[in-house]
This record gives sequence, C-alpha cells and structure tokens, in this order.
Amino acid sequence: MKKVIQTSGAPAAIGPYSQAIVHNGIAYLSGQIPLDPATGQLVEGGMEEQTVRVLENLGAVLAACGSSYAQVLKTTIFVKDLGDFAKVNEIYGRYFPVDPPARATVEAARLPRDVRVEIEAIAAVD
Repeated sequence: MKKVIQTSGAPAAIGPYSQAIVHNGIAYLSGQIPLDPATGQLVEGGMEEQTVRVLENLGAVLAACGSSYAQVLKTTIFVKDLGDFAKVNEIYGRYFPVDPPARATVEAARLPRDVRVEIEAIAAVD
C-alpha cells in the first residue's frame, strides 16, 4: 500500500502530484526546485543558492518519509545549463559525503518556474 507524504518543510506541490510516495520501504521523491517553503517564492541568487535550497527541500521531504540523505539510493539532477554543473556537483557533494547515491544528470531546456536546477530522489526508508 502506498503512503502519500506531505510536509510543510518543503514547498507544496504546484500541480497534481505528491511530494513523495513511500511503498514497500522505498521513498520516491518528486523533483524539488528552489522555492522557499515558507513563502512559496523562488530563492534569490544564482546556481549556488538555488542548489542549496533544492537540497534542503529534498532533505525535508526525506525526513518526512522517515529517511535521510544517507539512505538515498538514486538521484536525478536536471540543470538548465551543464556549464553550471561543477557548482552543483560541489554543493551536492556536501550533502552526500560518504557512499553517494547513483545519479544521472540531465540538461533540460526549461524547468518549472524557469529555475536553474531540480533534483528528484529515490531512498530507502527505515
């Protein structure tokens, strides 16, 4: 049976989807974009600020699922410009310093709200 996850620690869904679904000990997290969960507004700043906000939002959803960064199995990173990937990679590494998850990175022509980065994840749940 699937469990729908919703937390105020991350931005509310801006469409017909759930922040995450947990099923059989696995959490499937929807892509997070750099919205401030308190205001619903895009964070100010460049790629660094956007990446930190995305990963903080992802962390809030992971916690709501009963999981953590250490239990992430796979991520997919969508970036507007692969030229910015070194910045994203450096910040991403701070959140996954040991045994990082499998990962794919894709350059996307356009992301929701014209953000520069979006990250989705699959994680194990305790």
